[in-house]
Amino acid sequence: MKPPSNVSPASSSHLAFALLWLPRERREDAMAFYRFCRTVDDIADEPGPTPRDRRLALDEWLRRIADAADPTLERLIGRYGIPRDLLAEIVRGCAMDVEPARFATVADLEAYCWKVACAVGLVSIRIFGCRSADSETYAVHLGYALQWTNILRDVGEDAAIGRIYLPLEDLARFGVSESEILEARPGLGFLPLMAHEASRARARFAAAVPPLPDRRALLAPEIMRALYLKILARLERRRFPVFAERTRLSRVAKLATAFAVVARTRWVR
Repeated sequence: MKPPSNVSPASSSHLAFALLWLPRERREDAMAFYRFCRTVDDIADEPGPTPRDRRLALDEWLRRIADAADPTLERLIGRYGIPRDLLAEIVRGCAMDVEPARFATVADLEAYCWKVACAVGLVSIRIFGCRSADSETYAVHLGYALQWTNILRDVGEDAAIGRIYLPLEDLARFGVSESEILEARPGLGFLPLMAHEASRARARFAAAVPPLPDRRALLAPEIMRALYLKILARLERRRFPVFAERTRLSRVAKLATAFAVVARTRWVR
């Protein structure tokens, strides 16, 4: 099987890369949804506008969703029966990124992850054509796993702009201060903390079991799972060098991973 013709070295987003392997019609709709997610995420992260302006821009997206004012989203809602509340939750999750983040407990961080990752997955499985109710459980567990891995990978980059996504209760448990992270001077408790958080991500990956009837429809998220498991393994193997580098996969590694997932999926009936 050949890779999609529009795979390019510039496909830096793992999600965008995974979506390229979908059948054409579903790929176009999935990419339209991805562009919505990318747009609201970029609004939250833009360094130029004031926090107030960014919140107003996100509020405008909430209005457009509620008032059925965006033609692209309305087409997706009509075609796939996407609940408006899920789209609104994604926007509300991005709004939580407007100012430097702190999450006191694991439950607080999971509430954030549900909005920015699990809700994305619950919309996506509708576009992918999933039919099994178990695919929703799969999407939620995988959403947590992917977002938790993102958080681990980006600890250094987030700290540079004043953000700490790791639960503060876990920092306290391992004797890690906020200043250690914000100033990129990790102490003795940092590696045990990161290993503990990695185990949370692995538990969610393990819980995300794709239901057999939807295995073919779940090709894109299974590619995502494989890519992020490689990132997580690399972080663990290199002892979480998050203040020195961003852990990445090469284009060759991404293609090889996707081919392996596609090959496995082809044998599923």
